[in-house]
Amino acid sequence: MGWPGILVLGAVIGLAGWWLHPLRRASRARWWTALLAGVLGTSIARMAGNVTGLFHDGDMLEWQVCTAVALVAVAVTVGLLSRRPIRR
Repeated sequence: MGWPGILVLGAVIGLAGWWLHPLRRASRARWWTALLAGVLGTSIARMAGNVTGLFHDGDMLEWQVCTAVALVAVAVTVGLLSRRPIRR
């Protein structure tokens, strides 16, 4: 897939995940935060998979793992930024 494909996949997953997240309107997360979370998620997944030997460059499993990690990263980021601070 290569690094350009990883960056594009992360950007698309980040923007789509932010747009489809149910807490998007209540969140302090902006579109660029979700975009960054998606790109970081795909990049970290690719590096971890190559280091552990889980997949080689361009394997089909690489796309699936990178997509799943990016979706989780965006969902967690937007969800955590939508929480209200505790008032005492």
